[in-house]
Amino acid sequence: MTDRPRRSAWPPLLVAIALEVMATLSLRAAEGFTHPLWLILVVIGYSGSLWLLSIVLDRGMPVGVAYGIWSAIGVVATAVLGTVLFGELLGPVQIIGVGVIVVGVLLVELGSHTRETAQPALPEVAA
Repeated sequence: MTDRPRRSAWPPLLVAIALEVMATLSLRAAEGFTHPLWLILVVIGYSGSLWLLSIVLDRGMPVGVAYGIWSAIGVVATAVLGTVLFGELLGPVQIIGVGVIVVGVLLVELGSHTRETAQPALPEVAA
C-alpha cells in the first residue's frame, strides 16, 4: 500500500462528460455516414470518455454515482447544445424531464455520501 493521497475522480469525470457530449453531437453532425470526418470525432469521443470513466471508477467513485453524473450532465449538455447548434427545440415536457434527471442525480449523489458514512470500513486485503 502506498502513502500517496487518492487523486480526485472529478477532473477525469468532467473530461469524460465533455468527450461524450462531443461524440454525441458529432454523431448528429455526421448525418449518417455522409460526413465521415465527424465519425472520427465520434470514435475518439466515445472511446476517450469510456476510458476516463474507468479511471473515475478506479479512483473510488461509486459506479452508480459516476454513471449517473456522467449520463445526466451528458443528457442536459447534449439537449442544450443540440438546440444551439442544430436548432432542435425542447418542449415544456422535455425541459421538465431534463430537470427531473438533474434532481435524480443529485439525490443519488447525496444518498451515496450518507451511505458512505453509515457503513463501517472493510479491512484491507494484502495483495
